[in-house]
Amino acid sequence: MPLTAVQIDQLYLFTRQHYVEYYDLQTELVDHLAHAIEAQMKESPTLTFDEALNLEFQKFGIFGFMDVVENRQAVLNKKYNGLVWQLFKDFFGFPKIVFTLVLTLLIFSILKVSDYKEIVLLSLIGLLFIFSGYSIMQSRRQQKSNREHNKKKWLFEEIINQYGNFSVIVFVPFNICLQLYTNVRDIFINDFYLWVLSIVLVLSAVVLFILFKTIPAKMEDYLRSTYPEYLLEKS
Repeated sequence: MPLTAVQIDQLYLFTRQHYVEYYDLQTELVDHLAHAIEAQMKESPTLTFDEALNLEFQKFGIFGFMDVVENRQAVLNKKYNGLVWQLFKDFFGFPKIVFTLVLTLLIFSILKVSDYKEIVLLSLIGLLFIFSGYSIMQSRRQQKSNREHNKKKWLFEEIINQYGNFSVIVFVPFNICLQLYTNVRDIFINDFYLWVLSIVLVLSAVVLFILFKTIPAKMEDYLRSTYPEYLLEKS
């Protein structure tokens, strides 16, 4: 006998009570639990819904749904990393590679000929830092607005908003530039180090643009391709 709509709602509540906050994972677990409970109750007609639910939940072990959540996070983090890598490679294919090379050459030339090399370098680093900080704050405000309007949370959307595994390395390029600037003597009269600085700055700008602008701008498309039910929820 199929579960009632009320019982399905109970399953959604059950997943939330066990720390599954993302709607896509809730739906996946509810679908699994519903089929398992229906099978148990068909096999043992005297079994109540709550008893069947508890029996099924015990199969997930002492950590409950956490393994399911972590496995799904790993899969979607890998997908996100693949998106970033593909978009990054696009900047080294025609015609974007022309822009990438011209920008690198432009920064190198400015650093080489300018009488204010330190100011130029620190200004470029500062611009990237400000861009990153502003983008992160903008994303946080959007997430707060979504929570206030009780919008459903989707795991892949959360990963995009948290920049996947890149959140811990997003400021590494700044450190590289600052370490070179601080520790390398005569950095501004050595063409090798000027090229290194130029390349690091351009690659940093490309990655930051992908993380903060390109992927978020296409978020709806990525969510629709990941979750068939996403379009129904939005309609």
